[in-house]
Amino acid sequence: MKFAPLLRATALVTAVALIPVATTGLAAVDAKSGPEFGKLMAVYERIKSSYVEPVDDDKLLKGAIDGMLATLDPHSAYLDARDFENLRTQTEGSYGGLGLSVTMDDGAVKVIAPTKGSPADLAGIKAGDFITHLDGKLIYGGSLDEAVDQMRGVPGTQIKLSVFRPGRDEPFDVTITRKIIELKPVELAMKGSVAVISVSSFSADVGASVQRAWNEAKVKTGGKVTGLVLDLRGNPGGLLDEAVALSDLFLDKGTIVSQRGRYARDTEVYPAEIDTKGDIAKGVPMIVLIDEGSASASEIVAGALQDQHRAVVMGQRSFGKGSVQTLIPLTRDTAVKLTTARYYTPSGRSVQEGGIDPDITVPQISHPDLRKRQLRSYRESDLRGHLINEIKLEDKDLEKDKIEDPRFKMTPEELKAKDIKDFQLYYAVQTLNRTQPSAALAAKMKR
Repeated sequence: MKFAPLLRATALVTAVALIPVATTGLAAVDAKSGPEFGKLMAVYERIKSSYVEPVDDDKLLKGAIDGMLATLDPHSAYLDARDFENLRTQTEGSYGGLGLSVTMDDGAVKVIAPTKGSPADLAGIKAGDFITHLDGKLIYGGSLDEAVDQMRGVPGTQIKLSVFRPGRDEPFDVTITRKIIELKPVELAMKGSVAVISVSSFSADVGASVQRAWNEAKVKTGGKVTGLVLDLRGNPGGLLDEAVALSDLFLDKGTIVSQRGRYARDTEVYPAEIDTKGDIAKGVPMIVLIDEGSASASEIVAGALQDQHRAVVMGQRSFGKGSVQTLIPLTRDTAVKLTTARYYTPSGRSVQEGGIDPDITVPQISHPDLRKRQLRSYRESDLRGHLINEIKLEDKDLEKDKIEDPRFKMTPEELKAKDIKDFQLYYAVQTLNRTQPSAALAAKMKR
């Protein structure tokens, strides 16, 4: 079974695979490693006998495991019972909280993305924000679990967040009321005859939900949808199977994604199902919107539709998380999430570090803060200890989307006059409207 936890409490949302508990043979320590593990045991015994206060064995064991995994990459982690519960509730259920996906960045709690429509989203919390205090208490240097536990709570209760936002001179406070966060990852909006389907995460049944949204769009337009925008901005990923299912909705044939690891057993190819009805929006021009917050499963979809020439990808370069994690159970309620493979787009590209480059780069200029934050964007390549792409990437290539583009210059007054609250979406819809009957867009997709 393939699945991915929305581990909002511990890490970026990633596509993971579940495999059986390790056998005794796999768990056995190589004889050559014995002396090195002897050092570990010597340190453990000295701590137990000489530390100034008694130390719990579970605490030492967890610290040792965390330390080993931290030396590998940012996405390998130990999942204790609480993390397992987070996995279940975040992929299948609901919880009381703010609706934030967060990670640790050098001791600071950093926002990956707020859930659309959540209390945090409505309060104006943005991807890239740093949360420094909770109810006036400094949380820098603490654990991510402790911060998440404080942000979650009984619906209807309030919490004050102190936020530092890159691009602003001073931090600011936001008081947010907790509520039940329901997973509603797919939303449909109509911009005239153009359907905009927004996918905020790849939780269970996203593929089926997107198909229902498309069917609804056809009903609303009497079957005359003239364009489709698939909005994956700020989508940190999720279930691998759902990324494949969504891609398959718009492809007739070919590869969607493949993964390759250290061993042959870690290699797998996911093709479009040729025995299905094929592209549900056949003949309708399509744009996929991405940004620096589009990660993992989002990049699988964008890469598949781009390489198969089904859609034009627009926006900003994506996050660049191109690795696959395997969930290896240790006990009934603990596991290790271990990076075991890289995934590749149909043309064989690895998105690790570099992400998906849009066919048409469009910055978010709807508000000065948004543009400033985009110029200070945070991606996989910024994470300490990230996997290196097999093809060496130049820093100038990774930073090229941060250069101001003179083609996209509009004053706040011009944006307000045209009622443009989301420039990237506005530009995508206008592109589809301008290209009807889409000769230019069709040429782009056939390149």
